[in-house]
Amino acid sequence: MANPNILVVEDDRETRTLIAKYLRNNACNVTTVSDGREMSRALADHRVDLIILDVMLPGEDGLSLCRKVRSEAQTPIIMLTARGEDVDRIVGLEMGADDYLPKPFNPRELLARINAVLRRQAAAQAASSIEGASTLVFEGWRIDLRLRELRNPEGARVAVTSAEFDLLRTFCERPGRVLSRDSLLDLTQGRNTGSFERSIDVLVSRIRRKIEPNPADSTIIKTVRSGGYLFTPRTEAAGTEAAGNEAVAATLSS
Repeated sequence: MANPNILVVEDDRETRTLIAKYLRNNACNVTTVSDGREMSRALADHRVDLIILDVMLPGEDGLSLCRKVRSEAQTPIIMLTARGEDVDRIVGLEMGADDYLPKPFNPRELLARINAVLRRQAAAQAASSIEGASTLVFEGWRIDLRLRELRNPEGARVAVTSAEFDLLRTFCERPGRVLSRDSLLDLTQGRNTGSFERSIDVLVSRIRRKIEPNPADSTIIKTVRSGGYLFTPRTEAAGTEAAGNEAVAATLSS
């Protein structure tokens, strides 16, 4: 995703400043506040992708604030506390926190946990959005899951084999994720067909010739050294199978 907007709710100025500086140096947009009232104003004034919430705050404590946020929104929350006992962690998670980090902590670990929580949320949103979708759209291309057709941005049908369609669909359903050749085989062809990893490379090459502006310098399906492949575009799900529902478009990933 684009640089995430992080709201830090921490009453200790030194800790607050340390967190904000480190996250800003690592491509995060950061807003800092010191208590629940300031937190409410910040949530009303800004789009917030994740909240770092200290448990021990003046006035209303972090656990109560976590419960309030969760009753109204699914904004991810990472709790911070000077107390590391299991009971505190369990209570925080039961209130709806997505993760829990006791003080003192390494800022690198906090950043890693932020990224992990945001990845989990993006994956959950993608799975939710794609359920029942009849058409996937990326950079103007449309892949019709019912008719098993691929159409270019001008609307013309582009011929693809069944194996190419299945692989492209797999990429579209998992944008922004590095997929190994091994996992691509499992997701598309299974292990009972005598398939081998090299067949994935051949299929990717064929798909690139059909959808890439410059197949020799791929920007849609990138090769990740020692990793596999990465489908880079934002993918949208358009249309649902549910009776009576109107077509919808939902962002899957960035």
